[in-house]
Amino acid sequence: MNVSGLLDLFDQIPAFGQLMAALGNDEGGPLLPLDLPRGARAPVVAQLYRRLAMPARAPILLLTGRVDTATLWHQALETWLPAGSRLHRLPEPTPLPYDRGPWSDRTRAGRLAALADLIAGQHPLVAAPEMPPIVVASARAFLQKTLPKRRFIAATRVLRAGQSLDLEKTLGGWQEIGYDPVSVVEAPGQFSRRGGIIDIFPIAAPYPVRIELFGDEVDTLRAFDPTTQRSAAPTDGDNAPLSILITPAREALPGAARDFTEVWADEPLPAEDSLPSWRDDLADLRAGRPFANLEYYLPLIYSRPASLLDYLPPAALVIIDDADEMRAVAEELATHARQVAEEQGDLPPGYPSPLYDWNEIASELAWWRPLVLGQATEEASGGEEPRYIELGEAFDPGPRYGGQVRPLLNQLKQSQREGERVVVFSRQAPRLAELWGGEGGRLIRTLEPLTQAGTSGHLSGDTVDPVVTAIDAGTGRQGTVPLSALPDVPPDGSLTFVHGSLAEGFSLVRREDNRVLLHLLTDAEIFGWSRPAPRRQRTARPAAPETYFADIKQGDYVVHLDYGIGKFEGMVVRNLGGMEREYLLVQYANGDTLYVPVHHADRLGKWIGPDDADPSLNRLGERNWTQAKAAAQRAADELAQELLELYAARETIPGHAFPPDSEWQAELEAAFPYRETEDQLRVISEVKDDMERANPMDRLICGDVGYGKTEVALRAAFKAVMDGKQVALLVPTTILAQQHFTTFRERLAPFPVTVEMLSRFRTPTQQRRIVQQLRAGGVDIIIGTHRLLSDDIAFKDLGLVIVDEEQRFGVADKEKLKQWRTEVDVLTLTATPIPRTLHMALTGVRDISIIDTAPAERLPVETWVGESDDSRIRTAILRELDRGGQVFFVHNRVQSINIIRKRLEKLVPEARVVVAHGQMSERQLEKIMVEFAEARVDILLSTTIIESGLDFPNANTLIVDRAEQFGLSQLYQLRGRVGRSTRRAYAYFFHAPWRGLTPDAQARLETIAEHTQLGSGYFIAVRDMEIRGAGDFLGGQQSGHISAVGFDMYTRLLTRAVKRRKAELRGDAPPAEQPENVLIDLPLATYIPTDYVPDTQLRLRLYRRMATLDTLAEIDEMAAELADRFGPIPDPLHNLLYQLRTKSLGQMAGVNAVVTEAGQIRIRIAELGGMDRYHLQRFLGEGVRVSKSAVWLKKDRGTHEWQIELVQVLEKLRLFERKAEPGPRGGASENEAEAVAS
Repeated sequence: MNVSGLLDLFDQIPAFGQLMAALGNDEGGPLLPLDLPRGARAPVVAQLYRRLAMPARAPILLLTGRVDTATLWHQALETWLPAGSRLHRLPEPTPLPYDRGPWSDRTRAGRLAALADLIAGQHPLVAAPEMPPIVVASARAFLQKTLPKRRFIAATRVLRAGQSLDLEKTLGGWQEIGYDPVSVVEAPGQFSRRGGIIDIFPIAAPYPVRIELFGDEVDTLRAFDPTTQRSAAPTDGDNAPLSILITPAREALPGAARDFTEVWADEPLPAEDSLPSWRDDLADLRAGRPFANLEYYLPLIYSRPASLLDYLPPAALVIIDDADEMRAVAEELATHARQVAEEQGDLPPGYPSPLYDWNEIASELAWWRPLVLGQATEEASGGEEPRYIELGEAFDPGPRYGGQVRPLLNQLKQSQREGERVVVFSRQAPRLAELWGGEGGRLIRTLEPLTQAGTSGHLSGDTVDPVVTAIDAGTGRQGTVPLSALPDVPPDGSLTFVHGSLAEGFSLVRREDNRVLLHLLTDAEIFGWSRPAPRRQRTARPAAPETYFADIKQGDYVVHLDYGIGKFEGMVVRNLGGMEREYLLVQYANGDTLYVPVHHADRLGKWIGPDDADPSLNRLGERNWTQAKAAAQRAADELAQELLELYAARETIPGHAFPPDSEWQAELEAAFPYRETEDQLRVISEVKDDMERANPMDRLICGDVGYGKTEVALRAAFKAVMDGKQVALLVPTTILAQQHFTTFRERLAPFPVTVEMLSRFRTPTQQRRIVQQLRAGGVDIIIGTHRLLSDDIAFKDLGLVIVDEEQRFGVADKEKLKQWRTEVDVLTLTATPIPRTLHMALTGVRDISIIDTAPAERLPVETWVGESDDSRIRTAILRELDRGGQVFFVHNRVQSINIIRKRLEKLVPEARVVVAHGQMSERQLEKIMVEFAEARVDILLSTTIIESGLDFPNANTLIVDRAEQFGLSQLYQLRGRVGRSTRRAYAYFFHAPWRGLTPDAQARLETIAEHTQLGSGYFIAVRDMEIRGAGDFLGGQQSGHISAVGFDMYTRLLTRAVKRRKAELRGDAPPAEQPENVLIDLPLATYIPTDYVPDTQLRLRLYRRMATLDTLAEIDEMAAELADRFGPIPDPLHNLLYQLRTKSLGQMAGVNAVVTEAGQIRIRIAELGGMDRYHLQRFLGEGVRVSKSAVWLKKDRGTHEWQIELVQVLEKLRLFERKAEPGPRGGASENEAEAVAS
């Protein structure tokens, strides 16, 4: 979405030329502030970038007061700047000033990327780019002290192919400037070394780089993908960069911190029982290691820290948006910083303010003669006589239509008659263009370049068309295709629809002849409301392919498919027959020990039971494991049968087929105030397709907290209502029912749809009236709790049932839902992520849609876990209230909740606090929730009644008291209550003293603190299962079997049962049971050498990943990846890959084992006794011998020769057509079945 083509119109405004001349003249004095409309400021800055900054290759620094304003500026400039511009939004430090908390990875990377771009052209080896940077900074980000520029430049290195390296010195230097040594590089600021291969992810680079050495010389540089760990394709122009720029990875350099701590030589290290304090960091500071809280010490480390202005070259342009607001925000920051400093009980000696004082920085700002936009006092302009530029007079605010389309259409026709250029920039552009076409209006062809218009500047006859129509993908509806970008100026008299969003529009008028050059209309002018501008889609932090195999570590309980539950004790190397091999060591009961070959690592899985109790270990060779496995298989068969019976019933019972979307459906969806994610659009399409089929729908939508499931449900409900059907939305809590009721009523207000609610918030009289209306068909959508499942509830024509969090309903409730599933369409929503193994098991039994993508506007919630601290609570609350937000405070004990209320009122007397809990009356609870929703309350102090589904976008700080008493999924659900808008949200989990917590509580708190990125629900769900067990995830009757065999094994058995039952249901033969395991024992040294992959955990993850490879193509791909990541493959690893190929071929050939016996290779096949061995012998040739139970291959040749022959024999066995032996052993007639090669 880019409209930079419109900027050329500014060149026709003489006042803009005056501004350019004034800014380009070093001798000129200061300028009076440009009083421009809000909507015009971003395009003016963008055109200054094109006409002033780009020719001079000089950066622009744009300063604004508040954080939200900086975000809006960044979004607007993304729309107006030309493609390829180097736009930076300088992040604010995550903690408050004087807070000893870590900066987030995004904050560090964003700030350092901006600083790295600013030094280009000032570093002797880094040229200024053709597209200079433009940096947007709020007062909080701008005033933060930072690394001195000279140290930044001195620490920056350029690495080129052919350059000689002192490797140890280079790697040590990278650590000195903040790079973390890791085993696998996945994120900026990391590096790893594997022999002669070094991976590094420069903090300011878009991708990591793999450096391959030849001796001490850089042989090659190539980019690689951190997700696959593979080098980029050779066709990629960026694959082989000629050089890489390695800038500091931290603003507080670890080396500088180490040097500084010499002044603290006498400071003692903390004792084990001491309270948390800055002394906890002393060991890391003295060692010069990067650690989480390093930036806290930035103002101490440097005697003369720098400001952002120090990084600017002399030709840079500084712009201030609303200088008065900038000063006011800076003074507020200073006041709050002083308050925080006074409340901190333990600051390091001599700790200065981490922020520059405004008076200190204002004089330096004045030297740059900044261009001020908006209002400003004379003081902000400096002492010289300022000049006045008339540019503001060229802009008029756009007309306001307040949602009335008729006056808008009339004005558009008038503008076309007068030859005025109009651009409509709206999220409803398709619908508006349809209305325009319905009026007989015309517009420029949207599928042709705009420059094809008539040469006279007005539209010529052959370039004007009725509204262009096309099929809207996937919906079957006709509609217009508006533009998504404007690379050129549209012709005079044209009307152009652009699909997108801007905060405000304007009219651009050349005052010399009063000619209107442009009418830019946005949703603000047309509808009277603004929409959040789309933020650049955030990509999830990449993870290496073997990351998903990191769940097992030494000391964990594991399940072996053949031997049962044991304890993993690590990896060991054993020498057998002169061959070194690596094994996974598993201890069983009574001291039994199992050595698992690494190519059979897939036989092991982490044990997860139904609760947090430790399992009983099995003994090797005992029958208990076999019996438990058989019992679990029978239970899985029963569950699969139950699921498939319901599935079969839905396939045979005729249901209601809903028609395609109506025009009103399109209007409802166009009014959605956010940009849908790709996942949302896909799931919406899947739901509509199900509804339009004749069979009853039963679809489960699984999506993380706040990922847009409610909008999917709302659109499905509206589609059902438009066909005259009723909809029931069933939710587990009264509060959630109220939330959904409010959402549905507001979104459906423009349409004739009746929405009602049945819950405790309704009086008995109201409930009776609603039940009668429901029975008579007077209610279209009913939202309620378990009350909807009562016997007195009847519908006139029920068409769709939506169930939110079905797992929270009881067994009796689920029986009612099971009945509905065979009668009407059922849509189930859940925020509980489904483990991948279970998802695979249920595939084909239940339709499942996954929403994995976070909304584009969403930011990760900053999470803090620590001991209860009144000063931190007060600071967190004040920060939220200062930006006009609200706070959730969770205390889950009704008996003591009023004590906490008094404590909060004393701590923050200026805040309005209300209490809410489940023991309150319906009227009282409803009143409190309405007050909070209308922002008449600052702090909602409540129990966990807010846990599920509540959506208050203005509440963006969550404080949880005694967080150690909550389950991990509860903590995650609570954190999901904040961060549901475009604002940064904060979550504080306070706990009792750490050393007094149970190991499980510590594990829960560590997990919630670690997984803060968007979409972390899956990892948290799996970790929660590890901590507390799988519970009744598949129903209470399955828990015992899960306890006996573990969750992973149970889902494998369920997968097998589902496949078998589905085949029976279709009347097909049951799928052939391939050998579960092909035993491979060949005289080869098989392991990953420690000098090839030194990290033990990484080797374990690689072994487990390699053991899951099934096909030869996957194994070959793995070999290529290993060579790319770690260098030439050593012989033991070649042998391991060969064994994997042998295992794969053996599985395809139905082989049970390939082992060495009596100096020969024995290929054991269980069904060989029933095969035609005579024809098999002829088919395999004279080099092998076929016996009653095995195929024997001589091993009296070199290793390479028998390896090739073994592969050939296995390949032939795979191709051999197996038929039962028809006659006496040893004889076969010519007309009997022949061996056939396919």
